[in-house]
Formats: sequence, structure tokens, C-alpha cells
Amino acid sequence: MAFRLAVRALPRRAMPVLGRRGYAEAVGAADKIKLSLVLPYSTIFSSEEVTQVNLPAVTGDMGVLANHVATIEPLRPGVLEVIESVGQSKKWFVSSGLATVHPDNTMTINVIEGAPLEDFSAEAVRSNLAEAQRVAAGNGSEVEKVEAGIEVEVYEALQAALR
Repeated sequence: MAFRLAVRALPRRAMPVLGRRGYAEAVGAADKIKLSLVLPYSTIFSSEEVTQVNLPAVTGDMGVLANHVATIEPLRPGVLEVIESVGQSKKWFVSSGLATVHPDNTMTINVIEGAPLEDFSAEAVRSNLAEAQRVAAGNGSEVEKVEAGIEVEVYEALQAALR
């Protein structure tokens, strides 16, 4: 609000040219994203030839193409999809993290935990979800209940992703 008031107060000839946020356009052969997907201890994916990245952002699912506006997005538990070319994509389940889109068609995604979606067993997820729900609703300490609540959120998202 203060910025808008300050801009309106300037004389017309001194008015700054403000950048406009637009929609990403269709991606051509030269318009690719350089992507790094990293865990705290290793890089799990790196490429200079990514067409699109679909994120489970806290604010809602989001797709990123080349020439996207620079942004920082916190991630919630969910599926992160990297589309390398038409018909070729890779999917990871991520527990949480932070995605940073830079203005030069580079993107860095830092995740706490992440693994290829096909590495998960639906039966193991169901079993672990039931155990986490039992602990969250049980008579344990507040710390145990809070930790179990976080596990429930992650396992529910993972279970939905595997359907």
C-alpha cells in the first residue's frame, strides 16, 4: 500500500516503469528450464533440458514453464512432476521443501525428503498411516502426538498420490 501511494505521488515524467507479470508462453526448443532437485545430503535430479515442472505448492498445485516469473514457493507433501519432453516425465513424492524459480530459466527445489513415486508400496503406506493415526489419537506425550500428526499428513498425501 505504501509503495502504491509513493508511486502515485511522483510526477508523471518521473513515473517508474514497473515490470508486468504475464503468463508463461508455449515452450519452444530453446526455452528450457535448468533444474536442480536436491535433498539435504544429495542431488536426486539435475537437468538443463526440462520443459515443465509441476509442484505441490502450499498455495496450490503449480506448473512452471520457461520464462516463469521469479518466485519462491514453499512445498507441501505431494507429487513433484518433471516433464522432460512430450510424453516423458518423472515423478517424486516429496514431504516438504522450497522451490525457487530464478529469472534466468533456472530452478532449484530443496526438499526435506523425496523419492521416486514408484519406490513406494501402497500396503506399507496404509500400515504406516494406521500406526501414525493410532499414535496421534493416543495417550502419548504432546511431542509424540504432534510428530504423529505430521506423519499422518505425509502418509495421507502419499496414499492419495498412489491411487
